[in-house]
Amino acid sequence: MTNAVDPEDMGFEEAREELASIVARLESGGLSLEESLALWQRGEVVAAICTRWLDEARAKLDAAVAEREDEESDG
Repeated sequence: MTNAVDPEDMGFEEAREELASIVARLESGGLSLEESLALWQRGEVVAAICTRWLDEARAKLDAAVAEREDEESDG
């Protein structure tokens, strides 16, 4: 039912693909309440991983921009 990969070991693309798969399965219906709940819970975990990857990427970009601005103002 759910992917056996630990979400903490996923890269962004893998997590995004699994999240899309989970959403598609939930939207398609035909699952028991227990299956739907398990998928929803897995989706919440995987979504948090995606958010963490995006937050980390944004922080790196912000730091790079700030560093460049500092270099330009010193130059």
